[in-house]
Amino acid sequence: MAIEIGQILQDFAIIMVIASVMTIISYKLKQPLILGYIGAGIIIGPNTPPFSLISNTDVLNLFAEMGIILLLFTVGMEFPIQKLKSIGKKATIITVVEQIGTLIAGYFVGQALGFSFYDSIFMAVALSVSSTVIIMKILEELKVLREESSYLTLGILIIEDIVILSIFALLQSVSITGVISFTEIVMPLGLTVAFIAGVLIIGSRIIPRLVDFVARTNQSDVLVVAVLGLAFGFSYISNLLGISVAIGAFFAGVLIAESKSHAVTSILTTPIRDMFVALFFVSVGALMDVNLIPVFIIPSLVLVGVTSAAKFIIVYLSSRYQGFSKNTAFETGVILSSSRGGEMSLIVAKGGIDIGVVSPFILPIIGTITIISTFLSPYLIKLGWKLAERSKDNTSKPAKGANTD
Repeated sequence: MAIEIGQILQDFAIIMVIASVMTIISYKLKQPLILGYIGAGIIIGPNTPPFSLISNTDVLNLFAEMGIILLLFTVGMEFPIQKLKSIGKKATIITVVEQIGTLIAGYFVGQALGFSFYDSIFMAVALSVSSTVIIMKILEELKVLREESSYLTLGILIIEDIVILSIFALLQSVSITGVISFTEIVMPLGLTVAFIAGVLIIGSRIIPRLVDFVARTNQSDVLVVAVLGLAFGFSYISNLLGISVAIGAFFAGVLIAESKSHAVTSILTTPIRDMFVALFFVSVGALMDVNLIPVFIIPSLVLVGVTSAAKFIIVYLSSRYQGFSKNTAFETGVILSSSRGGEMSLIVAKGGIDIGVVSPFILPIIGTITIISTFLSPYLIKLGWKLAERSKDNTSKPAKGANTD
């Protein structure tokens, strides 16, 4: 046990030292901090020659999972229930339309590249979902989490995770048994809807009052322990129900946003979250095999290009149809289309391989797409935001020669 603890401490020390150096370099070069974390992961990872600097990637994966929970928890605290209700219906319609469109585009690209039916369909499903963690971290760095397009994006991302888990369960059932099971479709959706309804109807009456009661003790350590207990407790419940832990953590944050002390809670939990979120992105980098990029670069670029274009066009048009402004629709389209691959995509690809219906090369292709997308998405989102801001400025300026009296 002493040796294992020593190895864990050694790994943790290496991770934090290299991550701090890389983020300082990123800061000095005025680059997104995400790139510094991922770069640190690549340096210490087992796939980077000449040798791995860490001995146990399982520990890193555990920290990464905690990072996902804490990031989505704090994002939820910026997303009160009233805002959730106001965009819920519209976000659902946009999500269903864009996922179907992106899935169709990805499937036909896979067929054109010579993939089998199941390779194409699992690849398309994996690429129809955007990375919630990466997008939320970028929006936070840009300090635009309170913009309308960010609220809409987060609503779509949460619904995407729900839809993708249902499609994934259905695909697994059909590919194994050859039969479409009604239960496989209804059960995941039913459990998810029941969980969210329970959170919004019952939880909203209990949790905010509980948090305010704890806050009245004026003991910051007690408050931190209590809210983190809620975050991990809700994540555990959602995991038991077969739902993404990120969804449970997010709704725990949403409930705390309804309390009078949510601002204090957010300040207290931010440093803890920042540490584990850093570990998440380091783990993403550590699991990336950059040696595979030259092998799969062409099909990856084709898939990224087509699915991103399809997602942008569909999100923009469907957002406009739902009554959102041109700028909100444009920003949302750019944000969602910038991130292909990610944690949920890798889960879908690996799940298909595990049941024996998907070729092993699909996982490294998704990994390559994740690498490309993760490095490009901060720049694409920044560019999209600048274009939207420029469009706002041009629209607000009076026409030349116009009477402004």
